[in-house]
Amino acid sequence: MPPSATTRQENRLIDLEWIGRPSRIGAWLVDDVLIDCGPSTTAHTLLDRLGAHPPRALLLPHIHLDHAGAAGAVVARWPDVPVFVHRKGARHLVSPERLVASARRVFGRDFDLYGEMVAIPPENVRPLEGGESVQGFRVAATPGHASHHVSYLHEASGRAFVGDVAAVRLGEGLPVLPPTPPPDIDLAQWLESIEIVRSWRPSSLALTHFGAVSAVDQHLSTVIETLHRHADLAGRLDERAYVDAVSSELAAALASSDWLEDYRRVVPLESNYAGLRRALGDG
Repeated sequence: MPPSATTRQENRLIDLEWIGRPSRIGAWLVDDVLIDCGPSTTAHTLLDRLGAHPPRALLLPHIHLDHAGAAGAVVARWPDVPVFVHRKGARHLVSPERLVASARRVFGRDFDLYGEMVAIPPENVRPLEGGESVQGFRVAATPGHASHHVSYLHEASGRAFVGDVAAVRLGEGLPVLPPTPPPDIDLAQWLESIEIVRSWRPSSLALTHFGAVSAVDQHLSTVIETLHRHADLAGRLDERAYVDAVSSELAAALASSDWLEDYRRVVPLESNYAGLRRALGDG
């Protein structure tokens, strides 16, 4: 569907400045369609930067709290906004109690950095399977990071909005780090999903964590290589040794300890280890 004459023509990244730091979590606004919305703890920043003009729709790659936690706040502000999400995640937006309980287990004392999730009325939720075209975007099911993960290709620009399938890279030239939290990491599916995104031949990748990637093939190949390496490390090492190895690798590639802290906040390495061990059959 092409944008209407009254739709703002834009493709911009809203930095949600999670925990007061730039370039950690973003939301994308494309022709009045919002992709990702961040955690509820940054809902005020998102709503302030959206201003008075409501988004035409909210597209969620998946329902993890750093991507979807503020969805209820968006709908509370603008009750007519439809929210698109994979059908496996849809019920958790309507009744988020189990999702929040799972997040509390994963994040522990850091849960308050993400916050609670406000339920969305069922009439606002638009379940997806993959294969649809919605609001000017092509949809593909891209599981691996989560069983309910989808990616969106903006057909007018060719940019792919890929949630966590293309991993975390907090800035150009910085390390690529796949987030692998429990409970449903599936490495084989993740590799297949990367190839689905590659088959789109996108003009660029839009990352939630963080920004645009123009060297698409190189980046996706790095994600694949890094997934394999982290799975190997998790298979051979205990948690402490895995965390130390990855931290040392990141520190060697980063210019400051602040950047290392940014990566470790966005991708808690203890959680990464738990998800990988489970995916390898040891969890």
